[in-house]
Amino acid sequence: MRLAAVAGTFAAVLFLAGCGAEEQAETPQPFALTESAIGHYCGMNVLEHPGPKGQIVLGRIPEPIWFSSARDAVAFTMLPEEPKNVAAIFVSDMAAAPTWDEPGSENWIDARKAYFVIRSSKRGGMGAEETIPFSTEAAARAFATKNGGEVVDFASIPPDYVLGKSQAGG
Repeated sequence: MRLAAVAGTFAAVLFLAGCGAEEQAETPQPFALTESAIGHYCGMNVLEHPGPKGQIVLGRIPEPIWFSSARDAVAFTMLPEEPKNVAAIFVSDMAAAPTWDEPGSENWIDARKAYFVIRSSKRGGMGAEETIPFSTEAAARAFATKNGGEVVDFASIPPDYVLGKSQAGG
């Protein structure tokens, strides 16, 4: 009887370990930016705008939601009316971008692991202040030295910087 209980516990542990591995395998990968990408908020072609872009993958939906700026992708995560089943948030890695006008189609980084420059002199895709993402803190600091601004992580981006004071509750 005791052997059966141990075997059952062992089987349950293996089952749960398998579930964890399955969940890790299901982590979405970023999509390549193409000419068919339309911005969620502006309804315009994402490639028509300079600066960093964003994409969000929801739950098990097989297509990303595109954003003309990294700031819009961050705003999506802060707005109470937007879906909360976010599986992944990707932003352009401006450390690997060919130019500001051409941020790249496949150099995506996980927004939650990125370093952002806020309050710089550079403006995003729609002419607004931008949250400019970098894969390394050193690259973000070098950009801020050249263009002004401050370096923050994803969790430290102020809601009023992204949403405006009236939207952020202040």
